[in-house]
Amino acid sequence: MDEINNVEQSFPTDVTTLTQRPRLSPFWNHLERCRSPSDVLDLTRMYSPTHHQVSNCLTHMWFSTKKMSEEQRFYELQLMFEHPEFDKFLQRAIKSVQFMRNNDITYALLSLVKLGVPQRSYVVQTFLRACQEKLSDFDEKNLSILASCLKQMDGPNVDALKEGMRLVVEVSLPGIKNVVALQTMMNLLGKDSPKDLKQKLERKALSMSDQFSLPNSQHMICTMAAMGFYSKPLLHVCCKRIAENLHSIPFTRLYQVLLSCKELLYRDSHLLTEISEYVASTLDIWTNKQLVLFLSAFEGLVFCPSALMEAYAGKVMENPNALTLKDLLCVLKVYSSFNYDLRHRRQHFLDSLSDALGSYLPNMPVLQLLKAVYCLCLLNHFPSVLLEHLLDSHVLEQLETAKFPKSREQMFQVVDLCLRLDCPPLPQPLTVPSSVLGNSSPNRPLVNPRLSRSLQSLLAGQTYTEFQETVVVGNFYVVDGVITKPLPNQSCETETSSCAEEQSSPAGSSQRIAVIYAPNSSFCYDTSHPRGHLAVQIRHLQILGYSPVL
Repeated sequence: MDEINNVEQSFPTDVTTLTQRPRLSPFWNHLERCRSPSDVLDLTRMYSPTHHQVSNCLTHMWFSTKKMSEEQRFYELQLMFEHPEFDKFLQRAIKSVQFMRNNDITYALLSLVKLGVPQRSYVVQTFLRACQEKLSDFDEKNLSILASCLKQMDGPNVDALKEGMRLVVEVSLPGIKNVVALQTMMNLLGKDSPKDLKQKLERKALSMSDQFSLPNSQHMICTMAAMGFYSKPLLHVCCKRIAENLHSIPFTRLYQVLLSCKELLYRDSHLLTEISEYVASTLDIWTNKQLVLFLSAFEGLVFCPSALMEAYAGKVMENPNALTLKDLLCVLKVYSSFNYDLRHRRQHFLDSLSDALGSYLPNMPVLQLLKAVYCLCLLNHFPSVLLEHLLDSHVLEQLETAKFPKSREQMFQVVDLCLRLDCPPLPQPLTVPSSVLGNSSPNRPLVNPRLSRSLQSLLAGQTYTEFQETVVVGNFYVVDGVITKPLPNQSCETETSSCAEEQSSPAGSSQRIAVIYAPNSSFCYDTSHPRGHLAVQIRHLQILGYSPVL
């Protein structure tokens, strides 16, 4: 629908502009007063429309339904299909198509599809064949309208037409002067387009980049996502324009830009920071749902929007009960994923979330309860009410039949590990039954040869230093290597003479360095700040007496 709207904004689509008409024609005067498809059909009974007027009738029928409510549109379209003149009018359209102008054909086809006329009907197929025959004569406006229409269609004739359009686009590319027309055709060409054609489209778009309006820039990013085409220069141009005009962009478009960036695996730190700061500074104009969606989109980009995280935390603490259960779970997921530390406000924020979750406890689905507790444990927060309810035998029985058993077991394993290692002060000791933990023993991964060689080279010649590869710690965490070396204030003689004591208490007599080779996705984008599981692993390794090195 966005593609069609963009075409409409780019080219004049008012019914009166589609063909040149006599100013005093009674037919046109009556058509302008029609307010529904049935009104237009009644008019065709009074007047016999010309070939060109048939297209305008179809377009007016579609336009008349655009501002109706969903219920009214459904009712009016039903009346249209049942109208005694409808079939006669379609027969008239079939006979007229060969005499229509290119503009009339494409708009008529688009109108037929938007009105819900079956795509495999004879009238639609006739118009598709007419488009095939005249395709080489279509200008960029006709191609754009046709592209918008074909986006919603399938079938042999449609596939043939799409293939023909690819060839026509490639030939006509140098002559395209309208940005929206280019974007619409890019959207149509899709992910299956040959790489060389995508590169030609990229060069064409870059040559027109000085014409990009703000909507053009937004839509170009979404178009590239639809094509599965990554062009850093083009994305940079669009992101710069968007960052300069954030105050003019409504939520839906801004959110779509973030989703498209995620689809393209593209992150512009400047744009994302600007969006975060802009939303944070205008917090009151957004609904809770919109703010949560923004946070979720940032999480998908692995970019921590610090300004928004700080501002939204304040909003949550002011009125935590305004959040739905779905909102609460999303907020917990985002803050735990980013391992975000609110410093002096941390406890208040987490208590607010826990209390709000507690109000949903009687009716909360058990799997959502597990997810909530899991996220809170990642944040090193252990609300006793939620934990006790989760570990109740009746709740655990319900969870045994829940979906995604592997994911469920992994969450329970983390909860269990946090209870054992973080030792939270709870009213009563709580343990996770082994029956819900599954097999918690991790698979030992292969040795990282590059890291191994680097560490061995680094440690060469260091007496009393040991290096172990791929070590399992706490029967859960796998670290790429552990370096054990004597503490700086210990002499070699003491080290040698107290070997037995070392084995019984290595943390007290030696320094243990846990080397972790973490992928970039384990850190917030463009920072060295660890996320989610890596942050918890570091916390637990420190408790176990290791010094983590990333």
